[in-house]
Amino acid sequence: MLLDFHEHGAAHLPGAAAPFLDALRLLAERQPRDRAGIRLHGVAELAELLAADALGALVPGMRPVRAILFDKSPAANWALGWHQDRTIAVRARTEQAGFGPWSVKQGLLHVEPPFALIEAMRTMRVHLDPVPEDNAPLLIAPGSHRLGRIAEGDLAAVVERCGTATCLAAAGDVWLYATPIVHASAASNGMRHRRVLQVDWSSDSLPGDLAWLGV
Repeated sequence: MLLDFHEHGAAHLPGAAAPFLDALRLLAERQPRDRAGIRLHGVAELAELLAADALGALVPGMRPVRAILFDKSPAANWALGWHQDRTIAVRARTEQAGFGPWSVKQGLLHVEPPFALIEAMRTMRVHLDPVPEDNAPLLIAPGSHRLGRIAEGDLAAVVERCGTATCLAAAGDVWLYATPIVHASAASNGMRHRRVLQVDWSSDSLPGDLAWLGV
């Protein structure tokens, strides 16, 4: 199935990260091993790789607001059920109408904002390793990004109605999707790494004294 970003909420960009692949792999090698996901903040070389004249060129007018390195491996393997991404990372807790509940993930503050903010965001998945069928490709429900905030109990029905698309990738490929799209992934069946740099992007400012954590 050939996915169109505006219709389906996701698009495959083959080789879009190939010029940056060596630098991305070097950055990944410097991170702690055998952890499911590492939230990256304050990494100078990452900020350079996400600049407007680098990977940021794929999302013009947006800035990176959160980055996570996922590494499924024989030592850290997991499955993730169908869900929507609903939280953002911020610098400090400041009470603001419509923002909550709050949570802390790996020492970083997260909050659920009004869903309209999530709907305007984009998520980029940069593949550092090949992702064939047996290496835990992302699964998405095409078109689900247009359905607003979906109750947990309704997710299965949404997936049944929208169907499922499998996001295979070669090393250096990028998948770009609307942040609220319903998605999942299985555990890897292989005995190799599946490293993915996931970056959230936004063009919005936060209200009051709230500030994006950024990268």
